[in-house]
Amino acid sequence: MSDKKPDTRIVTGGRRKDWLGGMVNVPVSRTSTVLFDSVSGLREAYPPKHGRLSYGRHGTPTQWSLAEALSELEPGAAGTVLFPSGSAAVAMALLSVLEPGDELLMVDSAYTPTRTFCDRELKRLGITTLYYDPLATAAELEALLTPNTRAIFMESPGSLTFEVQDVPAICAMARQRGIATLLDNTWATPLYFRALEQGVDLAILACTKYVAGHSDVMLGSVTAAERCWEQLHRTSSHFGQFVSPDDCYLAARGLRTLGVRLQRHQENALAVATWLQGQPQVARVLHPAFETCPGHHLWKRDFSGSTGLFSIALNGGDEAARDALVDALELFGIGYSWGGFESLAVPAEPLRTATRFKGAGPLVRLHIGLEDPDDLIADLAAALGGYPDSTPAPV
Repeated sequence: MSDKKPDTRIVTGGRRKDWLGGMVNVPVSRTSTVLFDSVSGLREAYPPKHGRLSYGRHGTPTQWSLAEALSELEPGAAGTVLFPSGSAAVAMALLSVLEPGDELLMVDSAYTPTRTFCDRELKRLGITTLYYDPLATAAELEALLTPNTRAIFMESPGSLTFEVQDVPAICAMARQRGIATLLDNTWATPLYFRALEQGVDLAILACTKYVAGHSDVMLGSVTAAERCWEQLHRTSSHFGQFVSPDDCYLAARGLRTLGVRLQRHQENALAVATWLQGQPQVARVLHPAFETCPGHHLWKRDFSGSTGLFSIALNGGDEAARDALVDALELFGIGYSWGGFESLAVPAEPLRTATRFKGAGPLVRLHIGLEDPDDLIADLAAALGGYPDSTPAPV
């Protein structure tokens, strides 16, 4: 598949003829027990490996095909492991490269469940987490390293505030020091940012979001470079991680339309964000494709596109006024997650310990779905019309 373009890979990836059995989609295979013709056949099935039936927990073609398709979106990947949620993928990826006594550098703009896992579970295991500025350079991160630093975790763009990190430079520095690098690449997906090509060792996706695309599946994945593959595979197996074939089937179905959906999300979000940038109630648009977003120059250099998720900093007002604005929206659902076909809006409240986010006013995170952008703009205009008058705030 190395000579095929990304849109072709998402259609053809993982669809081996022997798994399809003459069908267009790999069928759902539900099983716990796998039967063998002989004891010798049973013994030959172990140790378990991709593509060889052994026991239900180790997968069937339904799971293998999705994992293989995700690997094919990251040229040079050694393999992909599936998990029951994005948070589980983050946790297992971290545990595959960290041991008691180790230290982790974690970006300060990380997704809140990632931060909670570090502060509670890693701490309980004797692993220290040091949070760093999402705009730190590779040289500044190198100055934070100690003899016990074993991994650097990135999320680019950052959760809620969308800072773009210099992933290639950070990975190059870490590789020279023998430090593993992990990236939550859910926002861009491998279609718009090829993490492994940029030097990342473990690329994490909450497939719940854009891969599945319909707000009806919980799923995560980690795609590994060769040097971290065995650790990841072994850790996930020892923790008994398993994803149901039904969820894999739905995620694979969503994956086949990822290219056209992301293009529409991108177009709609850019239209809405451009309009919002001109509204007096909006002090700042935090969208990586806009110069007002920290690290925009890195997005322009490293990414091939943008998606539907961004935040706005309101021009003055308080949290109650912000919440009332969100309540007033009719076409935007109020709920966590994103990446589905519907638009969403939630109050955004960044949690930081190493840095302080300097916003002009309260934040709202928007996910722009597949509705007509003119209707979304009209909905936002009506809600913003009731937002308190304010004087322009400094950015």
